[in-house]
Amino acid sequence: MSPANDANDARDATNGRDGEEGRTSEAAGASQGARGAGDAEAVTPAQGVPLLRSVPSAKGAAAVQGAGPSGRPIFVIGCPRSGTTLLQLMLHSHPRIAIPAETRFLLPAYTSRSDFGDLRDSVNRRALAEWITGRKETKFRDLGLDAAAVVEEIVAGPPTLGSALGIVFRAYARRFGKPRWGDKRPSYIKHVGTLLRLFPDAQFVHLIRDGRDCVASLNEMPWYKQDVYHAVCVWREAIDAGRRLASRLGPDTYYEMRYERLVAEPAIELTRLCAFIGEEYHPAMTEPQGIARVTVPKQKRWHDRTHSAVDTGRVGSWANRLEPWEIGLAELGFGARLQDYGYEPSELAARPTPRQLAQLARTGAHRRMAHRKADLRDRWQRRQEPNPVQCLLDTEAERPPLTG
Repeated sequence: MSPANDANDARDATNGRDGEEGRTSEAAGASQGARGAGDAEAVTPAQGVPLLRSVPSAKGAAAVQGAGPSGRPIFVIGCPRSGTTLLQLMLHSHPRIAIPAETRFLLPAYTSRSDFGDLRDSVNRRALAEWITGRKETKFRDLGLDAAAVVEEIVAGPPTLGSALGIVFRAYARRFGKPRWGDKRPSYIKHVGTLLRLFPDAQFVHLIRDGRDCVASLNEMPWYKQDVYHAVCVWREAIDAGRRLASRLGPDTYYEMRYERLVAEPAIELTRLCAFIGEEYHPAMTEPQGIARVTVPKQKRWHDRTHSAVDTGRVGSWANRLEPWEIGLAELGFGARLQDYGYEPSELAARPTPRQLAQLARTGAHRRMAHRKADLRDRWQRRQEPNPVQCLLDTEAERPPLTG
């Protein structure tokens, strides 16, 4: 079996959501015993089902901080073009947290996990390690790590896929003298079940942005090869996935943020985020542009705004970037979700034609079928797994000494 091509987040949206319906609840059992990071704020969406949002309270923050610093992995998720790169840079600016730009080896490694055989055999662990560090399709080289040293560390490590991947991220954090790691990729929102299989103690930060801004931005990306109908579906699917995760994972594992609030009041929003992840807030998080100038590749011109100070300049810019029929298509496609999350409908919207509405319906149906097929493929692959996949690293024992 050939490794899956992990080309880009938006195009991955046509692939499966990795059995999110059936597996987040299975993995959520790992987090049932420690629900103290925040109070659940009940929000009633259009369907009438209470939606749990993680809102750290003073009591919750004190409980987390009283337990000592956390070593739990942090995953930043959301719709593509929702500001996840900005949030990744903010978290990476924290003196205890290291989160690289998109690595693109985690999901392909999981998809190809049966190809490596029994990882209790060190020869197979070496093959896995060399696959992770040597493939041109991934971004391992961007991590600035010694590939040979990482290979030897994986060979000497526990015999599971999650352990091998965790060793890579831990090495990246160690490069900066930091004890905690994370990863960022918008499409991870469809694969939280997989991530919890690999890292049962993981925490997830879902950044939500006005869907019309996401659609407008996707339409302008040189790497986005789909059309506006797919872009509407991408945001809608991210919101629906977030609702399922919120109700299943609970407030110490899943946390929602709004892009508009983050750029308007970064210190306040990041303080709340730090309470959720169990860390002290640090002012450097509000000035990620310094790190961006070093870590964001120059060829990624669509991330140019991360090189400047955080501002609200792009909030609501969809009004000038979308055609009236596209605004109308997005608002009809999103349904009540926009208003559920505080985004008001526009007077600029024009009603789409019946043909355009039919195309949106066909696109949505096609994507749902693709998700179901991917879920079935993964269920079959699970039966072929030669080893458990859970990370077995001792995060407490492996922490490097703190600096500063």
